Amino acid sequence: MNVRALVAEFLGVFALCFVGIGATAATQGADLMAVALAHGLAIGLSVVALGAISGAHFNPAVTFGLLITGRMTLAGAAGYWLAQFLGGLVAAFFIGALYGGSAVAEGTPALGPNHSPIQALMMEVFLTFFLVSVIFGSAVYNRFSYAGLAIGLAVTMGILAGGAVSGAAMNPARVLGPALMGGEWAAHWVYWVGPLVGAGLAAFLYDFLYSKPREN
Repeated sequence: MNVRALVAEFLGVFALCFVGIGATAATQGADLMAVALAHGLAIGLSVVALGAISGAHFNPAVTFGLLITGRMTLAGAAGYWLAQFLGGLVAAFFIGALYGGSAVAEGTPALGPNHSPIQALMMEVFLTFFLVSVIFGSAVYNRFSYAGLAIGLAVTMGILAGGAVSGAAMNPARVLGPALMGGEWAAHWVYWVGPLVGAGLAAFLYDFLYSKPREN
């Protein structure tokens, strides 16, 4: 197992959670644009800085999509998942030390007022589908130099579109570590089922779109 890749995955998720929760705490959750940009910048810059080392998954749902399409072994995926969840947990710990435990709870994605778990689930499926589509299109099948920018913008777009409904996590690691540290567990299952389903659909779709046509 490539230890350097695991360290890179840890650092990428650490950056996402530390910056994302920190921006939420700094703005008291009142500035959706600032929060969206903070998450998008954290992911986009981490892709640029660490993508050559680990492939820059920074998201268990992305790793899941690569696993089910045969691009990772189960052992490799398990190592990535462990590193990603640890990154989120350690980031939440340090945010709690800096801002207090309530800031971690408030920075954990949660259902918006007047929205049901089913609505939040739908939003997480759609947003993760869009995000993983961008990842597969820009970084998996095509090694575009601007993949970091595209992926960061996809995260920003997702939070702007769905933050008020589900918190727009699109990433189980963005939720689990903060939930463990902050104690926010409302409809937690949504943030596993939605991203995994959305990522799986996107991965299979891109396998179909980029598959070579059979010769007659």
